[in-house]
Amino acid sequence: MEDRDGMLQELKSQVAQCRRCRLAQTRSQTVFGEGSSVAEVMFIGEGPGYQEDRTGRPFVGPAGELLTRIIERGMGISRRQVYIANLVKCRPTVDMKMVRDRPPDPEEVQTCTPYLLRQIGIIRPRAIVALGSPSMKYLLKTSSGITKLRGTWGEFNGIPVMPTYHPSYVLRNGGEKSPLRRDVWEDIKMVLEKLGWPLPVLHSGGDR
Repeated sequence: MEDRDGMLQELKSQVAQCRRCRLAQTRSQTVFGEGSSVAEVMFIGEGPGYQEDRTGRPFVGPAGELLTRIIERGMGISRRQVYIANLVKCRPTVDMKMVRDRPPDPEEVQTCTPYLLRQIGIIRPRAIVALGSPSMKYLLKTSSGITKLRGTWGEFNGIPVMPTYHPSYVLRNGGEKSPLRRDVWEDIKMVLEKLGWPLPVLHSGGDR
């Protein structure tokens, strides 16, 4: 019987020692990913931020808190039941100064995504949620923006991919009262329907 947890742990150890790109020069630590090795849903963002770089865990800052609510309230499951990772495992910042975050550049994505591909191959999720434009563009091999493709199914290596807004984008554009939250909820409902999972009772009346 295959040991998915063991394979992920071995890969995590490899990532921790990685110095393949310049991001290794400024990171506090790598941010491998976390969740269930048999997760049916995988969330993929772009890269770690300040809090993630400090803790070594993905999505633990304000955007992570929103993502957790999306998972637990919107999907009716525990965060531990999904798997969360990023395109790159080290924090990308403007001018490498570790002050302002930025999306990973093409070279960083190309260098680091073999680790992500291995994670996907080990976990073999039934669906992937691409959080934001960088992860969507990588997974779907598209130049279109997130506003055009969110809410429409794509595919990566035979796995259905649902692009939606990154939680940090939602927070920057109205936060908890942002109309983008409704869009994200509609996208998540499509994921639940694809998996054949029930809608949480909390949201059956439209409450988010």
